[in-house]
Amino acid sequence: MKKRIISALSVIVILVTASCSTDLEEINIDPNRPEAVPTYGIFNYANKAIMDGTRGPFSSARIALPWVQYSAQRNYTEEDRFQFRQESNTALFNSYYLAANNYKSIIDLNVDPATKDEMSAYGNNDNQIAAARIMLAYTFSQLVDTYGDVPYYSYGNSDPDFQALQLDEGILKAKYARQEKIYTDLLKELKEASEMIVLTEVVFTKGDQLFQGNAEKLKRFSNSLRLRIANRVKGIIPGAEDHIANAITSGVMLSNADNIGLTYENNTVNPSPLYIAFFIDNRNDFTISNTFVDLLKGNLGNNSADPRLQKYAAPITATLPNVGSANYTETEDLSQYIGMPYGIPSALAPSQLPNTSLFSSNILKTDYTEYFMEYAEVEFLLAENNNWNQINYIKGITASMDRWGVTSTKIAEYLLTLPVASKENVLTQKYIALYMQPTEAWSEYRRTGFPNTILKPGDSYNLNIPFDGEATYIFQALNNLTEMPTRLNYPVNSAQLNGENYQEASSNIGGDLLTTKLIWDRN
Repeated sequence: MKKRIISALSVIVILVTASCSTDLEEINIDPNRPEAVPTYGIFNYANKAIMDGTRGPFSSARIALPWVQYSAQRNYTEEDRFQFRQESNTALFNSYYLAANNYKSIIDLNVDPATKDEMSAYGNNDNQIAAARIMLAYTFSQLVDTYGDVPYYSYGNSDPDFQALQLDEGILKAKYARQEKIYTDLLKELKEASEMIVLTEVVFTKGDQLFQGNAEKLKRFSNSLRLRIANRVKGIIPGAEDHIANAITSGVMLSNADNIGLTYENNTVNPSPLYIAFFIDNRNDFTISNTFVDLLKGNLGNNSADPRLQKYAAPITATLPNVGSANYTETEDLSQYIGMPYGIPSALAPSQLPNTSLFSSNILKTDYTEYFMEYAEVEFLLAENNNWNQINYIKGITASMDRWGVTSTKIAEYLLTLPVASKENVLTQKYIALYMQPTEAWSEYRRTGFPNTILKPGDSYNLNIPFDGEATYIFQALNNLTEMPTRLNYPVNSAQLNGENYQEASSNIGGDLLTTKLIWDRN
């Protein structure tokens, strides 16, 4: 087969060579395709590739979003019960590497003597490199948190095990770097990238959808992301505690103005992934879950009724067209907010659908913002590293509520009923604040075991509507699992495309299984 392909390509090359002349060169130039793409365009494309590929109806809403019980399936409930689609997993994996390759292109263009002067028209060269390094760190942190050992690339480290994105150097089958090496390098890369930022210069001269050209905002994101990663691997990776202290000293996010997110366009051409799913593709397959709604109502956990409930969910009287046009009224009557039962058999789903809440119009809208990281998370990280500090705990809750549009009066009322900061209470509030950022919530659950309100396989819970005389159901997981998956399998084509390195990685991590724990998973 390979010989046939090579032969066919050779014929094409010969024919094209024989047919071309200097007279035809001008005709072969497409006037609508620029010869040089501005780096801010590459940057924006990569950012959107990540969000489109990781926060959509399959990559997110049929994997991590229901696993952490932010959502539940209205049908096809096997996906609540850990029976995910392998093609969704492959697409997720590929989305990260597509984005990573584009971030690397920005670095290459700003380093290459032949192009760096031209690229300086789009922003300070060092700042562009720093931005790409930071987003590469974000991308690979998501990959290693999800799969374990993965092919890895580092701008600042020539380790021979870091072979990803090296096609131009003839590396077609990259090794899978060990988790320990990846996390160590991620922390180093974020520190170095932060230190190379020129604060008196812009990041990109225009078109910067993440940082608006603000170098200080880029630096705070870098340090905050380093704080997140170092906190995850403290006690595992040598020097992680030093990175925590240094990141904080160097300057982390200080307010919601420092939040980093991608806001989609307010139209139906480039709307948010979930808007496309619900209103363009007409896939009303999933919605907010019963356990999460009950937590926000104060029926689970230690907290009283949370005013974010009305920001996260629509009342049961709101139809999908109502949500799409934001044509409904929030209510203080909490009986009007009911989540879809999580993890029920598919046969039960039709009986439970009536009078369940949809996602709110704050989420199902064209110009929704998908966040890479928020200030609220930083305060919860600070609370943990300050011995479950009460002040940081309150700041995190306040920041989250403010971001979602809860009034200052309701925030103050809620804080009056707040239980004192503790490991359980801080991490539960962090979980609530990470709503719609399911991969991070999944990582935190694997690391800590909180919130303890998550329904586990074998647990029973109330049905919304009794069925066949039964008022409760038992959450029965699939894939022979007795707990939430602790990682994703490598894509199914890994063994065929990169067999030797795949087999080595599988052996190194303890098996390519959903139950294999990553190095920081202590739950």
